[in-house]
Amino acid sequence: MKRFFALLSILTAFAFFSGDLAFAGPEKDPLKARVPAKERGKAKKLKPPANLYKKAKKASAEIVAEGKKLFEGKGTCVNCHGKSGDGKGEAGKVLTPGPRDFTFCKFHKKRKDGELFWIIKNGSPGTGMVAMIPATITEEEGWKTLAYERSFCKKYDKYRK
Repeated sequence: MKRFFALLSILTAFAFFSGDLAFAGPEKDPLKARVPAKERGKAKKLKPPANLYKKAKKASAEIVAEGKKLFEGKGTCVNCHGKSGDGKGEAGKVLTPGPRDFTFCKFHKKRKDGELFWIIKNGSPGTGMVAMIPATITEEEGWKTLAYERSFCKKYDKYRK
């Protein structure tokens, strides 16, 4: 986590001193795939460990709660994506494109769990999203975080019991 904040500080300082600091707005194309085309087929097929869930939107309330702790803590996701998952976190304000808005349900419908996990694991080329696995969280924690990210779309709450 220290490396993340150090890198973020350096990038922010560079932006201020170069005079090119721009505050990000919403994503221009929130449905655009961020997994590179050559990796997308494999990414779509990625599956969580059988002991967690079959689909993130159907993860148990306990898994989602663990994902929330990771999102807001160890995983540092809240810094860019914001506490409400709308992509308006403090650190995300300087990113272009802006962070994903996890409250946008059409995004969740369009992207497979494996694609979103791939981004958590490998980062998102051309954006400020860095690889989180294994530097910050484990693969299992990544899947739990993904279940929480899916919960920002309120339509998915109906699946949890």
